[in-house]
Amino acid sequence: MSYLSWFNKHASKHKTIVNKLIEKNYTKEQIVDYFKFESMVKNEIDFCPLYKKNKKCHDMENLNCYLCACPNFRFNDDGLDTYKEFKILSRCDINNGEKLKSKGKIHQDCSSCTVPHHEEFVLKNFDTDWKKIMDICSAN
Repeated sequence: MSYLSWFNKHASKHKTIVNKLIEKNYTKEQIVDYFKFESMVKNEIDFCPLYKKNKKCHDMENLNCYLCACPNFRFNDDGLDTYKEFKILSRCDINNGEKLKSKGKIHQDCSSCTVPHHEEFVLKNFDTDWKKIMDICSAN
């Protein structure tokens, strides 16, 4: 699956959940709270493939899934740049994390970064439209 395809599919799933919460008159804080890992595993099992295994993407307490993906992530399925014989498909705007090289491509490895999963960060960057927060990510 391409980055752009995942991005659009995820935005749609996110919007469905947020719209449901807005219809219930949830406040910004209640919406963010709803996106806590424990709540999402219980209430939105199809939001993330890891939920079915009750597994977190990052080993941290108080994991918040509102910003699954990160506003600091940049991607382009056709490539952002090249490095030697590798096409760079994604990178981090704050240079956090390692790079994965595979089949002539470089991908950002965000597994050691928890920045977008902290409630403070989510509240600081909050918008009911996930795609509006994340639009800066795509150079497609």
